[in-house]
Amino acid sequence: MSQSFTYKEIDIEGMDTLSVLSDADKLNKWFFDVIRPYCSGEILEVGSGIGNISQFFIENKLSITLSDLRSNYLEALSKRFPSFNEKKMILFDLVDPDFDSKYLHLFESFDTIFALNVVEHIEQDALAISNCHKLLKKGGNLIILVPAYQALYNRFDKELEHYKRYNNRSLNDLFIKADFKIVKSRYFNFAGIPGWFVSGRLLKNKIIPEGQLKFYNRLVPLFRIVDKLIFNRAGLSVITVGQK
Repeated sequence: MSQSFTYKEIDIEGMDTLSVLSDADKLNKWFFDVIRPYCSGEILEVGSGIGNISQFFIENKLSITLSDLRSNYLEALSKRFPSFNEKKMILFDLVDPDFDSKYLHLFESFDTIFALNVVEHIEQDALAISNCHKLLKKGGNLIILVPAYQALYNRFDKELEHYKRYNNRSLNDLFIKADFKIVKSRYFNFAGIPGWFVSGRLLKNKIIPEGQLKFYNRLVPLFRIVDKLIFNRAGLSVITVGQK
């Protein structure tokens, strides 16, 4: 499925979705718990948004740099974390045409880079992964989470400007082409599939309904067990961890 989007300086649908997700404390903590074992040293979060995942790194006093493509998200981060070092909040474009010159000072600076629900917004996804490689120290980890299964592509994806959805093979291929060694590859959140399909495909909602997400959030402890029972072999998202 080929998609074409025009860059929006203010991403209203994205902001609305992140705002709804900000109240999903159990879901956000699940994201954090899944990637935490692979995070160490100097950490860069690509696409911090309004800080729904960042908060756990800051609360646990991990050394993290927050970043986003849009300045309004950086403003939101500054308000949400007023005591956080603003020098560690950067305006950052992972596929900037002048990436090598603009971010040369950041090359080989990080032990860990993670981007959750970011790469699907980037048409040049292979370039995005390759540029992450430049920013990592030798032995550093890259953690990418993206939506899974192109068959699930629906109005949610289109409104959020997702170019496509992935599977573990297509995501792993991006890592291998960028000279990463695959450390872990798994699916995430199997129980989220029915709700995504019904709400986005059948009901054609533009953003995730707040009531639906609140109900889902309450059941996250059960859904975490479901993922373990099926050995993470399917899910609404797919995660790959690669080592430089």
